[in-house]
Amino acid sequence: MCPAVAEAQGSRTLTLAEVIGMAQTESPDAVSARNTYKSAYWSYRNYRASNLPALSLASNPYLNRSTDYVTMGDGSVSYVKQNNVKTDLSLAVTQNVWFTGGTFQVSSTARRLDLLGRRSTTYNVQPLYLTYQQSLFGYNSLKWDRRIEPVRFREARKQYAETMELVAAQASNYFFELASAQTNLEIALTNQAAADTLYRFALGRYHIGTITENELLQLEVSKLNEEANVLSAQISVDNAADNLRSYLNIKDEVELTVVTDDSVPQFDVPLAEAMALAIENNPDIEYMKRQRIQGESNLAYAKANAGLKANIYLQLGLAQTGDDFQKSYNDLLDEQYVSVSLSLPILDWGKGRGQVRVARSNLELVNTQMDQRMIAFEQNVQLVVKQFNLQARRVDIAHRTMETAAHRYDVARQLYVMGKSTILDLNSAISEKDSAYRSYVSSLATYWRLYYTLRSLTRYDFEHDMPLEYNYKEIE
Repeated sequence: MCPAVAEAQGSRTLTLAEVIGMAQTESPDAVSARNTYKSAYWSYRNYRASNLPALSLASNPYLNRSTDYVTMGDGSVSYVKQNNVKTDLSLAVTQNVWFTGGTFQVSSTARRLDLLGRRSTTYNVQPLYLTYQQSLFGYNSLKWDRRIEPVRFREARKQYAETMELVAAQASNYFFELASAQTNLEIALTNQAAADTLYRFALGRYHIGTITENELLQLEVSKLNEEANVLSAQISVDNAADNLRSYLNIKDEVELTVVTDDSVPQFDVPLAEAMALAIENNPDIEYMKRQRIQGESNLAYAKANAGLKANIYLQLGLAQTGDDFQKSYNDLLDEQYVSVSLSLPILDWGKGRGQVRVARSNLELVNTQMDQRMIAFEQNVQLVVKQFNLQARRVDIAHRTMETAAHRYDVARQLYVMGKSTILDLNSAISEKDSAYRSYVSSLATYWRLYYTLRSLTRYDFEHDMPLEYNYKEIE
């Protein structure tokens, strides 16, 4: 169809494809989706980094010139003036062990102590030290993160893909809102011109006495109503254009018009295939998986806190002390240190058991809610597929109805001019013509809304039989 008004100076005419392309780049929803995905990507990168070895260099030098109490060799305590400088340097490699929840560290440390008053220097070196610590019966956050974080990231990727298609659906809504407003303006202008022509023709017939004054007044009222309809339709066009301009982030004050394509893609979507693709690609499925795993994680945490807690700390390595830095590496001594801490609640008035029951109840609630949500999800996919498979046929019917109604209007108008029909027949034909025109534009809008909704659910292009691809690298 042609736009309702001619393109003026400084105007811009857009197709649906152009509007969707601009919306997926410039719209607030698209910008928000990119930032959300970028945040999820770096969060996942941080998780991956936490499972890789970390190399760190540390130093904690200090100057101590104070009076402090010191335990003497005979067990007595004496206040002694401190006047020393301590410097140290430590290089360590740390690795988290996800399947045990522990932390393993290999380090090398050198320390120097200078007694300023005595001009004495002592070195302490630990060229190789191995340390391992973990909770024996506690909550292993590393293991649960390993299950949750990949699901969260897959959810974020699929959520971005879904949002891009929903942006397309929203852009099509704004597009057809303007197209519908332009249609109403075009109808109003056409009807105004026709009403004016009929009124002037009726004046001539009234003067020769072939029509009554009542019929002439009816035509005059129709003419005035159409003039008012033009004004209202123009306001609707301006409002719809402003909404589209805002969504596309168009800063220039240009007059926007849209042009619709009378044809729509003709293809059917197999329900079973759409359902399988939706379950595989939709972020809601990943969300439901993550909710279940997080519920299981909360239950494991409650159980760990309610029972026996034990922590083990192991340390072994080589060390030596000397007055010379190089010689302090000679005759290294073995060092070992093992520490085990135990904690068992004896009387907590049922607090731990209550927390376990709460966590278990919450998990059961999550499972129930996710089962219900899965049923609703499958029903929604079925509904969208069934509606889409019928909508192309509805567009075709609406188009033929519009053409038939327009032809009937032309016939009714000619019959009225020839005096072979009444004004009621003419008004009925006008009403049917306008209604059919509006219904056709509405059916186009519904088709494209379902088209992009189906793509958002399945992340698949059924028209070209290929999965939808997105350049995530540009965002990351």
